[in-house]
Amino acid sequence: MKTRASLLLLACLTPVMAEEWKAPKPADKVAPTHFQVPDGLEVTVWASTPDLFNPTNMDIDAAGRIWVAEGVNYRGHNGRRPDGDRIAVLQDTNGDGKADKSHTFVQEKGLVAPLGVGVFDNVVIVSQPPDLIKYTDVDRNLVFDPAVDKREVLLTGFNARNHDHSLHSVTGGPDGKWYFNNGNCGAEFTDKSGKTFRMGGDYYKDGGGEWFINSREMAGKKSDDGFMWTAGFSARMNPDGTNAEIIGHGYRNSFEHCTTSLGDLFQNDNDDPPACRTSYVLEYGSAGYFTREGKFYKTVQRANQKWERVHWRQDDPGTFDVGDVYGGGSPTGIVFYENGALGAKNAGTLLSCEAARNVVFGYQPQPEGATYKMDRTDWMTSNTTGEFDGADFTGGVKKEESRAQGNPMLFRPSDVAVGADGAVYVTDWFDPRVGGHGDQDESCSGTIYRIAPKGFKPVNPKIDLATTEGCVAALKSPAVNVRWTGFEGLKAKGDAALDAAQAVTKDKDPWIAARGIWLLANLGPKGEEACKGLLTSSDTRQRLVAYRALKRAGKDILPIAEKLASDPVAAVRRDVALSMRGLPAEKSAPILIMVAKGWDGKDKNYIESIGLGAENQENAVWTAMKAALSPGAPATWNDAFAKLTWRLWPSAAIADLKARAMDTTLSPDARIFACESLSFIDDKGAAEALFEVAGGPDSAAKGSAISWLFMRGTGAWAKFGLGDELKKRGIYDPDKVQLEEMIFPLKPDKTNFSTEDVAKLKGDAAKGKVVASRCVMCHQIEGAGAAYGPELKGWVSRQGAENAIRAIVDPSAEIAHGFDGTAINLKDNRWIDGIVGSHGDPVVITSQGGRTQMVPKSKIQGMRDAGRSMMLNADQLGMTAQDVADAVEWLKTYK
Repeated sequence: MKTRASLLLLACLTPVMAEEWKAPKPADKVAPTHFQVPDGLEVTVWASTPDLFNPTNMDIDAAGRIWVAEGVNYRGHNGRRPDGDRIAVLQDTNGDGKADKSHTFVQEKGLVAPLGVGVFDNVVIVSQPPDLIKYTDVDRNLVFDPAVDKREVLLTGFNARNHDHSLHSVTGGPDGKWYFNNGNCGAEFTDKSGKTFRMGGDYYKDGGGEWFINSREMAGKKSDDGFMWTAGFSARMNPDGTNAEIIGHGYRNSFEHCTTSLGDLFQNDNDDPPACRTSYVLEYGSAGYFTREGKFYKTVQRANQKWERVHWRQDDPGTFDVGDVYGGGSPTGIVFYENGALGAKNAGTLLSCEAARNVVFGYQPQPEGATYKMDRTDWMTSNTTGEFDGADFTGGVKKEESRAQGNPMLFRPSDVAVGADGAVYVTDWFDPRVGGHGDQDESCSGTIYRIAPKGFKPVNPKIDLATTEGCVAALKSPAVNVRWTGFEGLKAKGDAALDAAQAVTKDKDPWIAARGIWLLANLGPKGEEACKGLLTSSDTRQRLVAYRALKRAGKDILPIAEKLASDPVAAVRRDVALSMRGLPAEKSAPILIMVAKGWDGKDKNYIESIGLGAENQENAVWTAMKAALSPGAPATWNDAFAKLTWRLWPSAAIADLKARAMDTTLSPDARIFACESLSFIDDKGAAEALFEVAGGPDSAAKGSAISWLFMRGTGAWAKFGLGDELKKRGIYDPDKVQLEEMIFPLKPDKTNFSTEDVAKLKGDAAKGKVVASRCVMCHQIEGAGAAYGPELKGWVSRQGAENAIRAIVDPSAEIAHGFDGTAINLKDNRWIDGIVGSHGDPVVITSQGGRTQMVPKSKIQGMRDAGRSMMLNADQLGMTAQDVADAVEWLKTYK
């Protein structure tokens, strides 16, 4: 007998066909003729609305069916589809290269713009905060029926429903694990092994959505694995939800990541205007958006740092190499193309969707030390003009777009995937706006484009996972989650699959061959020995994958690590260092010392891998390194050992670092670096050492010590109660802080000329350079001026001349994301207008002219959004229309 609760659940889960909801306006799309792709390839429309609506993410199964997660109820339109969002299944049943059938797999009221769908044979994983939901299509009819099929919450505790910075898709790795990622809304989730992970940071209830946990309360707390992580993370786990582990963190909003058959992880990240990027994720490393304590990157901003280095804390210990930073944008789906119909020249191509720039970027990552060189191309684009609109970094959208022609600036690629037929598929969320917590296309139009060789005839090989041959065929598939099913099928066969796996390792395609190596480590003693045999291969990739496979399969890698710690290739030594993580120092230190001997003194990821390998054992590892490397007295350390100490942040080094900071025989730079190294040690003794340096003779070291004491004493070291000493030393006394009222002028009722007036004029670059000198009040230009407003170098090339003109003529009309103004009302009724860099105590605010003030919370009556830009408009700067035209003309050349 069904209970009332079960009847309600059945009502919620009853399959609903797409025809029951109709968009209120005609659908539209960008014509394929607008696109540019590599030579020999063509773009065709595989499917479009009404077969799908607002696609957020997709996956492609072995039969070539495309499964789409939809976001009709996205953000402010929550409730537009009353029965909830859905997972749609689209099929090309006659093989003509176009979908001819679409239906709903599942629709629930609780599905609100889910950002991920992963298909693993008849198991479908949907990412819907707070849950990671597992649907098992028991009868395999491609429709979820709660009376027959199975629904379970695999994991829960992911923050912020209907928020872009939350839970994203699940994909299968070459090791048989499932991988997923989450933006910086954070999480507190417990895996099926009982371990709880606390992913926190200073980002809470920002940008709307429904929040389930206070991510700020998670900041600075260790997880049950013994490590401290920050929000914005990648994780992997067994398919049953056990043995989860964090493999990257400190992201802004990694919308998606992807694994390669070598076991490398790549991601794109961020929607802040100056610092969007695509990067290789150093295992266990931090991208740097948050500090170790979960505070914003701005809390450790140094003077004159370039913004992309500030944003990802590239000059701090404890962050991995930033990768390709390209500026403003809104990155979304990502995939790694290895094999298939596009041919050998496209093998090894990382494809990254950039919705704000109407492009799918292409990279062919090349090993470079302990990281990858990332040279970017426009692999698929509808926009070759460099004029962008409707994005955060262009201030939003104000144009009247031409829908009838499918304006190329409305192409918003939300995901990219490789099909079982070897073609590439891209979903487009057609819209005049991207980001900004909303959408503007009432038709909810969506399109799936196929990129394939001209005249391509799709073939999806039939796969029978009950046979060894069928599993091998699946393992060789171009589609990432299809090949995961082949891995699982062969792994389940054990010794019986050994010959087949060894045959795969000899495949002429190196990407396919690598998939066989991962299998060997999971096929019993004989497979393990075969895998170990590849550790001496002359092929670097085979050695690297064999080592990773053995480690991931839980084998004893210490004897192997001892040999590979001196491997001639930095990437192999990097992985050896990372594999020491979590081991006691008596086992890890000797190996980390050998790895340290191979450091060139420059490679950021290399030294970071040593630090990550030593985490929670830093004192013991550093002490052992000091004994083995024999750097001598503190004054005689070489740069390499000084940098190792900086990264390991050991409290055992406090006395030595203080001695270096106070030794006048050392160069000022060396002494300043010693102060910086002390500042990143999480120990009160480091603060006390800096107080001694600050009380020493007047020198660069003294100034550096005072600067770090203020920054850390009011930030990460506030827990040590340094307030009285900071007062006593005259470094920071909240009662004596003298604040200057900074009231920003109101926006004029009207401007003397319009954007259109300026656009009609011809600019003079030579005159424009002189005019632009007025901007140094708030912008850095050629090394001069305040870093208050957005970076002007490359500004016009990033957002286009028209948007640049608009920003100068009327900056408050379209405020650049990340530069919203705040008005602080002091208790004495004075005001400070500016841009807040830190919400701690004190609040750090920078006003016009680059004037930064530290405002004790005890002096604040209230804070509110200023509701306008903190930039003077052209009239207020005394600029004519011609002045603006000249300035923009010069800014076009300032790259």
